[in-house]
Amino acid sequence: MKKVAVIGATSSVAQQISLIHSKAGDSLVLVGRNKSAVEDTAADLSIRGAGICKALTCDLVDFAEHPKLINELFEAIGGVDTVYIAHGTLPDQSDCESDYLETKRALEANCLSQISLLTELAKKFKEQKSGTIAVITSVAGDRGRKSNYVYGSAKGMLSIYLQGLRNALFEHGIHVLDVRPGFIDTPMTAHIEGKGPLWATPQKVAKDVVKAAAKKKNTLYTPWFWSIIMRIIRSIPEFQFKKMNL
Repeated sequence: MKKVAVIGATSSVAQQISLIHSKAGDSLVLVGRNKSAVEDTAADLSIRGAGICKALTCDLVDFAEHPKLINELFEAIGGVDTVYIAHGTLPDQSDCESDYLETKRALEANCLSQISLLTELAKKFKEQKSGTIAVITSVAGDRGRKSNYVYGSAKGMLSIYLQGLRNALFEHGIHVLDVRPGFIDTPMTAHIEGKGPLWATPQKVAKDVVKAAAKKKNTLYTPWFWSIIMRIIRSIPEFQFKKMNL
C-alpha cells in the first residue's frame, strides 16, 4: 500500500489520479484551497477504497505557509511515498500583456508556487532517502508562442527546474517526473470551442501519469502523440517560426 499526497487535489486530473490510488487501497492526503471541496473529495475516496484519506487546506500561492503544509502532509498519513503536484491556472494572455501584475500572478500560480513546494519536499524526501515527485507542467513550455507565452514561460521554467532537481535528487534515491499534457477537456478549458481529436479526458491523462510515476519515467507527454507534435514544433527554425500564427 502506497502513501500518496496530491497537491491541487480538486483539479479534474488530480481527482482522477486520487481515484486510481484509492481503488488500489492506497492512503492519501489531499491538499486544496477550498476546504469543503477537498473534504468532500476525501470523503468520497474513503468510500471508494482508500486506506486512509485526509484533507488539508492551503492557499498554494501563500508561500509562507509551504513549510508548515509539507510538515503536515508527511504527518497526516505517517509519511509519503509519492507526491503529485497538479495545481495551476490558465491565465489570459491579453490580460498579461497589458498588466504586469497579471503576469506575476500567472508565474506565481504556475511555476513559483510549485518551486517553493518542491524546495520543501526535497528536504523531506532527502531525509527518508526515497520518494517519487510528479509535477504537471505543459507542452506549452516546450516553445514560446504568441498565443500563450506567459503561461508557456512559466511551464518552461518549471520543466527546466525539474530537470535540475531530478539530477540533484537522483543520488538520494528520489525520482522526479515531469508530466507534459496537451489539451485536456476540463472546467478550466470549458470556454474553448472546437475541441477535436487532440483533446484528452482527465481520466486518460491521470492513467498515464500514475503509470509513468510507477515506472519512474523522467518526462511524460500525454497523450503520447504530443511527443511527436512538440518535436516537430521545436524543430521549426526560428526565422520561420516567428512568422507563424500559433
